[in-house]
Amino acid sequence: MDKKTNAPQNNFIMHPTNDVCFSGLMENPVVRKGFCAAVLRISPDEILDTELLPTHLHRDYVNDKLGILDVLVRMPDGIQINMEMQIKDFEFWDERALFYLSKMYTGQLKSGEDYENLQKCIHVSILDFIHFPEDNRCFRTLHFRDDDTGKLYSNKLELQILELKKLPPEVRTEEEIIRWMRFFNGKSREEFENMAMSSEYLGEAYEVLQKLSADDKKRIEYEAREKAIRDYNALMNSAKRRGHLEGREEGLKEGLKEGMEKGMEEGLKEGMEKGMEEGLKEGMEKGMEKGMEKGMEKGMEKGMEKGLKKGLKKGRNEGIHEGIKLVRRVDRLHDKGATNEQIAQECMISVEEVDKILGTGHF
Repeated sequence: MDKKTNAPQNNFIMHPTNDVCFSGLMENPVVRKGFCAAVLRISPDEILDTELLPTHLHRDYVNDKLGILDVLVRMPDGIQINMEMQIKDFEFWDERALFYLSKMYTGQLKSGEDYENLQKCIHVSILDFIHFPEDNRCFRTLHFRDDDTGKLYSNKLELQILELKKLPPEVRTEEEIIRWMRFFNGKSREEFENMAMSSEYLGEAYEVLQKLSADDKKRIEYEAREKAIRDYNALMNSAKRRGHLEGREEGLKEGLKEGMEKGMEEGLKEGMEKGMEEGLKEGMEKGMEKGMEKGMEKGMEKGMEKGLKKGLKKGRNEGIHEGIKLVRRVDRLHDKGATNEQIAQECMISVEEVDKILGTGHF
């Protein structure tokens, strides 16, 4: 089916980190072959063909604008590669990747088939956020290994995690997987044009990218995806700010209540003891009356004082704790080379707040 295309307007170019764009790139067999070769660390000449398989993860954008699109490819030798592009931090990404890797592996067998028919499966996570903050490695490969010896147990299940935010400065001799990561992380026509000259496969990827950017239907899908992500980010930022405020209010309320109760108990006990002691001297009846009166008075006074102090302290500590966590995260991302705009998006705060944190080191 022919697709309607127009010349790019205002130099518009799609960003491959948008998974609508990414999946469109992988529909091209030449682009798919080049990237699969980089994933397998082999020359593209060693790959005769690749087969794009239907996948259960595809979403209907009308009903699920934030569903994650994936690309599933089968190699001539039976190896399957599942690729997913994700731009926002996903709390349970590791669990999700393991789940779909397992589903891909077990889904190879039909009823009655032997286990020997199972082929290697690779899940590739292309992440536009920092998933492993403890080091600077921008890509890693994970397998099942013996805990004591480190010996590989099986290579049938493999996870690859590519972190675009950790890309190092460009050098002349780079692994192909790094070059593809740079392409996926590109933001301008000039960047893509320069990378297109480095290999025929990246050149083909740039050609496809230009066609996708000029395709009216694809651009509508792309912009709907971008809008859905912006709306989601705004909603999450609002919820986070509201949660911080409610947390401080709740801390103050709970601290005041707890302090009141404890202060009343201690004050009543202390007042009773003192009243009983004085009452023994003046008379049991008068002493009991005075003890109750002093206990109630002192309990109320002490409860109010302790409750207020404890509530204010708890609310202040929670606010300080959240602020310290935020400053540390901003500093960590800044040390990794992220721009203030990227840091603001990642931490869900304004660029002005990022400037303030980096300028003073604290709020």
